[in-house]
Amino acid sequence: MHPSISVVIASRNYGRFLAGAIESVRNQTYADWELFVIDDGSTDNTRDVVAPFLADDRIHYYRTDGLGQSRAKNLGIQLSQAPLIAFLDGDDEWLPEKLERQLSLFSDVNIGVVYGRRLLMDEVGQAMVTPRTSLARGGLSDVLLDDNPISFSSVVVRREVFEAVGAFDPALQLAIDYDLWLRVARHFHFDYVDEPVVRYRTGHANLSSRIRERIITVLSILRRCGKVPGADSKAIDRAIGSTCRTMGFVMRADGPCAAARWYLRAARHDGRWRASFRAIVVGFLKRSV
Repeated sequence: MHPSISVVIASRNYGRFLAGAIESVRNQTYADWELFVIDDGSTDNTRDVVAPFLADDRIHYYRTDGLGQSRAKNLGIQLSQAPLIAFLDGDDEWLPEKLERQLSLFSDVNIGVVYGRRLLMDEVGQAMVTPRTSLARGGLSDVLLDDNPISFSSVVVRREVFEAVGAFDPALQLAIDYDLWLRVARHFHFDYVDEPVVRYRTGHANLSSRIRERIITVLSILRRCGKVPGADSKAIDRAIGSTCRTMGFVMRADGPCAAARWYLRAARHDGRWRASFRAIVVGFLKRSV
């Protein structure tokens, strides 16, 4: 008998947080699950943290040698056996009724992914103010080009999704979930639980600060989307323009000329020349002051 849900935690050097993540799975009101902890070459105390939990025969530990987050998560998918697969980052924690709330939504066979809201916490687990964001359900191809409302640690994914569109792209090291959701949205619908289901930890040193590299990766993902037959080229151009505009804002730290190049690139895609020129002028004025 296979469990109903497989949970994958792919973690590297999150030993100080990992016990809370695993305990939050064990505390679920829905208990028919299996958990795979993929330790992707940690050099901290991750192995020692996981060891006491292995007395629970639903929990399995696998040590790898630095596969990278895409391959580590894919290994978890390959090892899993359940028809539904949930993901949890090693520094986040689920709320107790998370899985129970989400399961019923899969009665609709068109639903491939169910997600939910999140609560923010700081490095030591103290609650932070969480802005209320807009969520969306159904076919999200257009929505995802404008924004990614999906909190990764909140998702449950139907196994057929990976069989249809593939798993995480090993060529990517950043924005791997965004790339996956764009592929999923071409074949499946999304739904959500309109309440917090996960506590998302922010502000600690392990979190990626490689924002420029992340933006460049998103641009490459969007360009790849534009090559898919039937893609909405105008919507993708708008998305590329918006992403270039974000890069322009980030590049202000390198001076107005560096930022201007990205604002002009944005306008060439989305046609918002006035907004780009305004941003360029503001950048030069601030520099002169």
